[in-house]
Amino acid sequence: MITTILIFLIPITLLTLTPGVDTMLVIRNTTRGGWWDGAATSLGICSGLFSHALISSVGISVLILQSAWAFGLLKILGAGYLFFLGAISLKDAAVNDKGTSNQIETKTDNNFIARRSFKEGLLCNILNPKAIVFYMAFLPQFIDPSKPAFLQTFFLAGLHFIIAMIWQILLASMIDRSKALLERKMIKKSLNAVTGIVMMIFGAGLLIDN
Repeated sequence: MITTILIFLIPITLLTLTPGVDTMLVIRNTTRGGWWDGAATSLGICSGLFSHALISSVGISVLILQSAWAFGLLKILGAGYLFFLGAISLKDAAVNDKGTSNQIETKTDNNFIARRSFKEGLLCNILNPKAIVFYMAFLPQFIDPSKPAFLQTFFLAGLHFIIAMIWQILLASMIDRSKALLERKMIKKSLNAVTGIVMMIFGAGLLIDN
């Protein structure tokens, strides 16, 4: 069992550290509302892992993957949500605030709303069809058929939850420590613009990915 867990931890850690839409969302929200915003977003993202574990454990993923229209609808919803978040970031980047480009904004932490951050993270993860595919294809390799699949699946998802939370909270901390630099209007606008574009690229990738 210990060997199986160690083998599981290596690829899941590499996957977690690989930049993706979750990473961009944590960066975006930390920039928006500080460390707590990023941490709440991370909690939402990682909580979504258990929904994929549940779907995988009861075999619903098979139905989704075998149903072209259901999987296609999930891709559209996921892509649409990424476009929505991207559009918000681009809108924030386009706001024509008064002041010089080097002026530092001091209202960042006032933008933190825990429920909003958690919901954004949760929806971003749940509406990601690639997460369902990954859990359906990857987790069964570490499931002992002689033992309850439900408990094993949630245990592995729990390990993934811990690793992802640690990484994303560290990421939020690094971004928050750079607050003095990131709160300069020109840099903040540029980061919002880049984040918005990248999220839309991820969304487009979901739509064209077969």
